[in-house]
Amino acid sequence: MTTAPARVRRPALSLTGLYAGRARSVVRRAARAHRHQWLDLAAGLVEPLCYLVLFGATLGALIGDVETPFGPMPYTAFLGPGLLASTMMSSAIADTSFKVLFRLRHSRLYDVLLATPLGPVDIALGEIGWALVRSAGYATLFLAVLTAMGEAHTWWTLLALPAAVLTAFAFAAVGMAVTTFLRDWKDLDLISLATMPMSLLSTTFFPLSAYPGPLRPFVEAVPLSHAVRLLRGLCSGAPTPDLLLNAGYLAAVAALGVLVTGRRLATLLLD
Repeated sequence: MTTAPARVRRPALSLTGLYAGRARSVVRRAARAHRHQWLDLAAGLVEPLCYLVLFGATLGALIGDVETPFGPMPYTAFLGPGLLASTMMSSAIADTSFKVLFRLRHSRLYDVLLATPLGPVDIALGEIGWALVRSAGYATLFLAVLTAMGEAHTWWTLLALPAAVLTAFAFAAVGMAVTTFLRDWKDLDLISLATMPMSLLSTTFFPLSAYPGPLRPFVEAVPLSHAVRLLRGLCSGAPTPDLLLNAGYLAAVAALGVLVTGRRLATLLLD
């Protein structure tokens, strides 16, 4: 008499079991796939630079200096860091939403990658890492233009580059985490529904004092506001110690996004 073998229940995956330390392989794959598409980098800067030049030349002459926690700033110098933060958000989310949804739901690329020694967290970090490479390119070019316009003339501006990459890291991680919950292309409209108001309600174009009093706590709590304040403080040349809180907030958001993304990919692809 034979007995049926007992069903072995699969143990829950731990974070260490999801990560093989090979995220660079995903970044290299993405770099090879995009090696002939570097013109996209310049194209992605057209809109924010147009805003910077047009708004700076028109509104800047009307508004003059803007009062900020870092002292008065010319409007173009005030606007530049805000547009940089908004660009980091837009580019990072674009790289980790549309493309990730296609690879996850349609091309099934991640199923193929998991047949290699890669783990779900490797895929998450690799996709986010490639988004950061592109965002670093955007930030470098944007800061170069801002410096050429004479609106970034302090050594503190050098720290704006890693701060911009940190901003992209936070939004790329959150963007990919949210995308793992989406099922169809139509669901991407929900991301646009969140990012568009955030661009307008994060002191990008106007100082906090311009918003109605009841709205200000919400504006200050929006993630993009922390990025705008961090970049604006560094570009002003008079940063304050509390900018470390803004940087810490963005780092915490990035860590949470990576954790959620890794868990979700494990649930979708391994279970």
